[in-house]
Amino acid sequence: MAEHGTDEPSSSTGSPDGEGRDSGDRLLLHQRLAVRELIDTEASYLHMLQLCASDIRSRLQQLPQGDLDVLFSNIDDVIEVNSRFLHDLQETASREDEQVHSIGNLFLEFQEELERVYKVYCASYDQALLLVETYRKEPELQREIQGIIEAVVPQAGPSGLSFLLVIPLQRITKYPLLLQKILENTDPDASAYPVLQRAASALQDVNTNINEYKRRKEVASKYTKVGQLTLRERLARINTHTLSKKTTRLSQLLKQEAGLVPRTEDKEFDYLEERLHWVSLCVTETKNNVAVYLANLEAFLRFRPQESELDIPGGPVVQYCSLMGDLQLQAFPDFKQRLEGLVWQPLCSLAKALSGPQNLVKKRLDKLLDFERVEEKLLEVGSVTYEEQEARHTYQALNSLLVAELPQLNQLAMRWLGQILHTFVDLQRDLAKQVLQRAEGSLAQLPHHHLSEPAFRKLVEDVLGQTGHQLRSFQENFEKVLPPPTIQPLLPGAERQVQALLSRYGPEKLYQVTSNISGAGTLDLTLLRGQIVALLQNKDTKGNSSRWLVDTGGHRGYVPAGKLELYRVIPGQEEVKEQVQPPKDSHHLTPEPSPAPVPSVPTVTQVVAAYPFVARSSHEVSLQAGQLVTVLEAQDKKGNPEWSLVEVNGQRGYVPSSFLARAPSPALWGWSLPS
Repeated sequence: MAEHGTDEPSSSTGSPDGEGRDSGDRLLLHQRLAVRELIDTEASYLHMLQLCASDIRSRLQQLPQGDLDVLFSNIDDVIEVNSRFLHDLQETASREDEQVHSIGNLFLEFQEELERVYKVYCASYDQALLLVETYRKEPELQREIQGIIEAVVPQAGPSGLSFLLVIPLQRITKYPLLLQKILENTDPDASAYPVLQRAASALQDVNTNINEYKRRKEVASKYTKVGQLTLRERLARINTHTLSKKTTRLSQLLKQEAGLVPRTEDKEFDYLEERLHWVSLCVTETKNNVAVYLANLEAFLRFRPQESELDIPGGPVVQYCSLMGDLQLQAFPDFKQRLEGLVWQPLCSLAKALSGPQNLVKKRLDKLLDFERVEEKLLEVGSVTYEEQEARHTYQALNSLLVAELPQLNQLAMRWLGQILHTFVDLQRDLAKQVLQRAEGSLAQLPHHHLSEPAFRKLVEDVLGQTGHQLRSFQENFEKVLPPPTIQPLLPGAERQVQALLSRYGPEKLYQVTSNISGAGTLDLTLLRGQIVALLQNKDTKGNSSRWLVDTGGHRGYVPAGKLELYRVIPGQEEVKEQVQPPKDSHHLTPEPSPAPVPSVPTVTQVVAAYPFVARSSHEVSLQAGQLVTVLEAQDKKGNPEWSLVEVNGQRGYVPSSFLARAPSPALWGWSLPS
């Protein structure tokens, strides 16, 4: 019996060491099962993603590309990261003793990449669900989509797209649970235990950060949509609550401006905001310049001199007309089309993409005022309402989002703009190459085509110099024939106004306008040629001596000093009598320099216009310098010889007699100039 008694406790199942070994074996078994579950479910998950990205997305071609981009978001990036993660996860099986330790380190290694790709997918998930809801309102489209999904993934069931789209969200939230399950079946004394703890905590932080990023995106999306509202929609949103908020913000802003409360400073955000403003300004200026370039290009394409009768037979003109016709039919229209598609449209898209962040920056200022007011109340009272706490969180979310993403936005916008400018330069280069290629055949038929470029430049300079000398010689001889230039005569009915200016300012202050003036600014005057003004000051308020302050007798303003010439009062002349009869002791006004007397022109005489003249009423007719003119009457109806009735190109009207000169005997190609 003693021996039998001593044999009983020798059973291994009854000893404490045996129980410890059984417990350790069970723990190890459960740990291996948890690891196997992690690897197997990861492989199944990746296979499902690949089905979505390849088979299902490729078969949904009836949906717009924009819808597919929203539905599947950055699923390709998710597949790329999880493929590498699964490969490394399967590699841990070869290190059985340290597999759990390797899995923990692997999760820590992929922490940032998992957060980067999944936060983008999760942020666009709600928008994808909105699209799914719109498809359900179209039964025929919904049946097509459901048939495609059931053919590829039968287990999706009636949920269809919703079942597939939620899979990545479920997976990223399940990682902490799978790690926790492995951790629970790991001996706390094992070296892998603290690594698994850090990995589980890291994946929990990843999910927290994704949720925070998603919330920030929702806030940004809300205020971006507000910036796109029409005026009517904005007015419809006004109520007592919004008015109260705006009043409170204005009060906070005024207190800051008055120095009663401090202003929150954020140098990092201020720098990013300045960079965004600079980038937006560059995009806007480039867009405006390209718009002007396109308008000028359109005007150039409408101008087709080669289709006009040039009255120049043969020679280089024929080659020019042929070349320009060819270019305007194909090369230039193709260039314009490519310019609109590759430069103008991307510029418009870039400007539109920057409008959203600009609205967020403006909205941040409003939320900052709310935040500062809540912070003041929190310091004074120690508590705030739920609504005030929400306003505080909204500002923090908006500010964090802008600080995190503005650097990337500025960098991408500048890169985008740089690519557009490079494309513009490439298009210009391609156009120049096409023009040169098309012009090669025509250039061979032109004179001097055999000359080298330096020799051709020298030839052009010599010809231009010789032509310029001939033109100057012709001008000098022409001026000898014509009477000396004279100032535009007084406008009809202006004598009374001139007498008023003379009596008020004196003769030394009177000036006459030598050419028409069109005022550009608010203080600039618009005057006609020949009008008399009085000088008030020979410079403007900034000391600019090229702009003079004058008085017309009714208005005062600035005119260019270069378009005024002194008007001299000469006593003893009585030529102006027809329209206004001045007192016998009054002085008569004539322009300076005093014109040489023009011989009386006989009736129906062929003369030439010495200077250009612009008609100011239906009773006058316009002239071009050198134009042949037929004089019908050498005076007006009142007998005033300063105005002559003429006929030009079939039109009759009055012109100043001083603008006419006797025509020398005409030759075939010009005037017969004196030797």
